[in-house]
Amino acid sequence: MPSSASAAVRPYRPGDRDALADICVRTAHEGGDARHLYQDPGVLPAIFAEPYAELEPGLAFVLDDGTGRAVGYVLGTGDTAGFVRAFRERWLPRVAERYPSPSAPPVTPGEEMALLLHTPERMVVPELADHPAHLHIDLLPGWQRKGHGRALMHTFLAALHARGVGAVHLSMVTANTAARAFYDRLGFRELDVPDPGPLTYLGRSTGIAA
Repeated sequence: MPSSASAAVRPYRPGDRDALADICVRTAHEGGDARHLYQDPGVLPAIFAEPYAELEPGLAFVLDDGTGRAVGYVLGTGDTAGFVRAFRERWLPRVAERYPSPSAPPVTPGEEMALLLHTPERMVVPELADHPAHLHIDLLPGWQRKGHGRALMHTFLAALHARGVGAVHLSMVTANTAARAFYDRLGFRELDVPDPGPLTYLGRSTGIAA
């Protein structure tokens, strides 16, 4: 049986794609399983996981449980504006038919996510211009609180730093207090974004010693 001691961070491989999608869905509801909320929960990884692995594979890392299976990941981009353009031009055409844009104001969680999928420009927030990179990090529950999240984050920050990217941001559901405590421990600080809705924006430099 895999154990925490046998787990290690490694670069993403195409064979990890199904595992990434599964991790995304099983951690998407304030850190817990979101499968019961969506008729087709695949819309979640189509927004928050798969396009990063496809468009920015050099910044995709997984936690391998020691048997080759991914049980956590960190994904992102060093250039949010450039990523949004690639999302619009290269990714959205591949998934738009499966997840069409709502024709009326969204009512269900699935419709809300479909609207997010079709509006990638929402990721470009002027107040975050000094933090051009952004990320998503998730671990299956059995692999949390064991230092693996910190290892994933440090790997991602080092990769950004090596590219000359100075600062990174993320958005999180404000109600997810456990995630906020994790980010606080890693040196993230709240960023002032007007009318953030249910989200909180956090950022930090990519220097590991920061």
